[in-house]
Amino acid sequence: MKPSTLFVAVLAGVLASCAGSEGLDERSSAVQVATDLPAPESTRPTLDLQTYRIGPSDTLAVSVFGAPELDREATVDAAGNFSMPLTGSIPAAGKTSQELADAIAERLRGRYLKNPRVAVNLKEAAARTITVDGAVRQPGVYPVGGTMTLQRAIATAKGVDDAANIQNIVVFRTVGGKKMAAMFNLRDIRAGRYADPQLYPDDIIVVGESGAKKFMKQMMNFPILAQFIPLL
Repeated sequence: MKPSTLFVAVLAGVLASCAGSEGLDERSSAVQVATDLPAPESTRPTLDLQTYRIGPSDTLAVSVFGAPELDREATVDAAGNFSMPLTGSIPAAGKTSQELADAIAERLRGRYLKNPRVAVNLKEAAARTITVDGAVRQPGVYPVGGTMTLQRAIATAKGVDDAANIQNIVVFRTVGGKKMAAMFNLRDIRAGRYADPQLYPDDIIVVGESGAKKFMKQMMNFPILAQFIPLL
């Protein structure tokens, strides 16, 4: 196929897709479409990092002031233990971050350090995460720490990418056993015309793509087409 023919074929496909309406379809049988999403009925309380009790599969970062060689980032094992150099395995499940820091410091005191100062930070709470997908710079699963909103979630994913359509952002949520979805316009939220919606653990956020932006991005992968050429 000649370059000009390929260009016409791709352009026709993009224009056809742009002609349809973007967003959620009211006729969808997979999810219940809503203008706003209610909070899940069994919403877990907002994560308070000071009172949160560590559990298996949580990821922790431990810092020992003045002894960087002892710093450790790892996951609590299935038995609820956290392992560190010199201290070995320490029971962590059921403790707050401060309680675990005190336990580690006690293991190090006297034998290895005179007056150890230890900090434990929760990097990821395994059971409290959201998923950010679509046209963002770093899609992935992220922990929910404190109050999470749509703007904060997108910022956590390093922001939208060049192909994003910020007027077409869909949040999927399970409420009372039913899958629900609502669309949000990030431009209006940023402008203060609408409140920044709160997110909850297990929410899935999908940032849509602009057909035109996606098309231009794809064309940059075809050097011979990244220029004006005759269509005949």
